[in-house]
Amino acid sequence: MSRDHPYEDWQPVIGLEIHTQLNTRTKLFSRAPNRFGCEPNTNISFVDTAQPGSLPVLNREAVKKAVTLGLAVGARIARYSRFDRKSYFYPDCPRNYQITQFDYPIILGGEIETEVSGQLKKFSIEHAHIEDDAGMLKHFNTFAGVDFNRAGVPLIEIVSKPCMHSPKDAVAYAMAIKAVLEYTDVSDCNMEEGGLRMDVNISVRKKNETILRNRIEIKNMNSFANMEMAIESEIKRQIGLYTAHPDKDWDELIPKGTFRFDLESKQTIMLRKKESHDDYRYFPEPDLPPVFISDEYINEIQANLPELPRQRFARYTEKLGLSHYNASLLVDNKALCDQYEEGLKHTKNAASLCNWLTVEFVGRLKERDATLNSLGISIEHIAELVALIDAGTITGKIAKAVADIMVESPGKSPTQIVEENPDFKPISDLSAIEPMVDQVLAENPDSIELFKSGRDKAFNYMVGQVMKLCKGKANPTVVRDLLLKKIK
Repeated sequence: MSRDHPYEDWQPVIGLEIHTQLNTRTKLFSRAPNRFGCEPNTNISFVDTAQPGSLPVLNREAVKKAVTLGLAVGARIARYSRFDRKSYFYPDCPRNYQITQFDYPIILGGEIETEVSGQLKKFSIEHAHIEDDAGMLKHFNTFAGVDFNRAGVPLIEIVSKPCMHSPKDAVAYAMAIKAVLEYTDVSDCNMEEGGLRMDVNISVRKKNETILRNRIEIKNMNSFANMEMAIESEIKRQIGLYTAHPDKDWDELIPKGTFRFDLESKQTIMLRKKESHDDYRYFPEPDLPPVFISDEYINEIQANLPELPRQRFARYTEKLGLSHYNASLLVDNKALCDQYEEGLKHTKNAASLCNWLTVEFVGRLKERDATLNSLGISIEHIAELVALIDAGTITGKIAKAVADIMVESPGKSPTQIVEENPDFKPISDLSAIEPMVDQVLAENPDSIELFKSGRDKAFNYMVGQVMKLCKGKANPTVVRDLLLKKIK
């Protein structure tokens, strides 16, 4: 398969169902704490374990977060929505049904705009609805147990339209959804804790076809990298089957089913054949009233929406002059982006601050498997380092040595580090710099002529040679001024 046409005559069709846990203090239908990491079966109530006579009461904050998400993606908020029972039997579901929204979801439509391989794309959302999570089965050597701490945790399921046509499309869409959830404080999106999980629906069809062929669903993906591999593997599997058996019935080749992705074999493996909606016996939840939402309530939430990821991206590229790549690096990592925002209060050099934060310090911290917060390096000190470079107090090369010490001694400010190290003070004395400038000019007559003919790179080369001789300690401004004076 060529790079330009990776699937030749075939077009993948991909839709995502993203489940995200809401970061409310309590669960969706009870006052039990919504916390991760506690001892098994400690954050539970009569409602969560379906004790006889217990009745659900809807969490007001969960509704507010759902409305916030809907407005953030430009969706229509349903003034009337309703809960339904989805019946199924599994040990981690004590009621033998899930409370969800089937016929009347709270969020209708919506759109996500994001870049895929440098190209701006828009992806459509079908709807999103509120539901509660199930418990967790825990398997041991000789037995299995059920932890109901997660039972009843509020979820929003975001259902896209089948509008993606490559693994990269799906990953970009999912990452953009995650960013919106984080920026609006709807969810913490901790994927390692199950706070964000993705079900992927995949089918393929001939490029000239308009109908949708049979799809399969890959359940519970909690890694973008793994999801991309799983989609690629399944696309190739389906194309391979259709190509090898062009006359065979589609239902035989690709039966509708639920799959998992095996990381070792890099293959999708069927778990069970797909149920239909009728199998779940949906009907209106009799223990909960409908949800009515007023225009005033929606307008109030709309007025208090924070700056969203794409808005911040536009500000960084259009007003601060960051490249699309650097802006994406920041915006896609909310914790890092918030630190950058704080740093901008202490320096006006937005591009330099971005470079030091996303390249220099992130690189140093990655070696230690640490973050700025975990190591105790303040963003104010990074902004201070940028200011020292801009003021000519230190050179860029010296700044890198200062950054090394900041990582080793997180409490020290760059100013303090420079004051304690005489070698970190740039050479500005003309009598010390002039002999090195003369040496470089004497050794590079061709560069002088090239510069006089308009080749600025030749001049920058000579500046670099002087800085090399002085081991990066000379003040670059003094070096440039002295070179220009002697050349002219």
